[in-house]
Amino acid sequence: MKLIFAGTPEFAAVALAALLDAGHEVALVLTQPDRPAGRGMRARESQVKVLAKEKGLAIAQPPSLKDAAAQSGLRAIGAEAMVVAAYGLILPQAVLDIPPRGCLNIHASLLPRWRGAAPIQRALISGDRETGITIMQMNAGLDTGDILLQETTPIDAADTAATLHDRLAAMGGRCIVRALHEHPARIAQDEAAATYAAKITKAEAAIDWTMPADEICRRIRAYNPAPGATTLLDGVALKVWFAQPMDCSPAQPGKVLQAGADGIMVAAGVGAVRVVELQKAGGRRLAATAFLAGTPVTTGTRFGA
Repeated sequence: MKLIFAGTPEFAAVALAALLDAGHEVALVLTQPDRPAGRGMRARESQVKVLAKEKGLAIAQPPSLKDAAAQSGLRAIGAEAMVVAAYGLILPQAVLDIPPRGCLNIHASLLPRWRGAAPIQRALISGDRETGITIMQMNAGLDTGDILLQETTPIDAADTAATLHDRLAAMGGRCIVRALHEHPARIAQDEAAATYAAKITKAEAAIDWTMPADEICRRIRAYNPAPGATTLLDGVALKVWFAQPMDCSPAQPGKVLQAGADGIMVAAGVGAVRVVELQKAGGRRLAATAFLAGTPVTTGTRFGA
């Protein structure tokens, strides 16, 4: 099938690769303009652009799809459908109407749950038991289009945003290939069940040790790999990458209860958090045992402000 593909990060690149492997003709790849990144703030190509260049595909990086010239260019391609995955630009109705089969979106949640920018992280924070991929027929709303196909996956107690991302990216590639082949019936979303996945901010990644231990640990997993859950230890900034909730007697939140081979036990609002992987600012990610070898932590020391 002749397609236009629109996407930007690694999640989208996995889907593009799956479409190519399935034999679809991707006549044009749309991706975000190159952005400054890294310490040198050099322009960096998106993962989708890197893959498209490797495969010799036509690439366009318009700053907007709202102008008539961009829309005319898309119309001239004659694609049967457009596949969209984490593109980052709004598709106006005029663009949605161009392909005969419309625009199909790969969304990393079981819509209508977690519409919006951060569905993977919000599912983890909320303690959802499962998540998945939705292939959606796009309309002008925010992830409000009809559902074409869904596939679920359980959320394991050790899952982070990174592990879920990789699993869902692979599922998304499989699902979009299926949806294009099977022509599934459209099912309207239940508006009463809709929830919104707001973008993750750095401010909310600061650990609040007065929260229950299980909630703190879910948030740590959700912020791994970005932006990273942050805290202070005796005034020194740290990132906590993985931790586990534990039972304990009530204690002052943030107080170190124990530090040793099993990790650093920190009191929470309810229970305790066993920190097993952390990182000093400018340092490397370390298992707690390796961290303690270079930075002794004594009982009674406090995490947090």
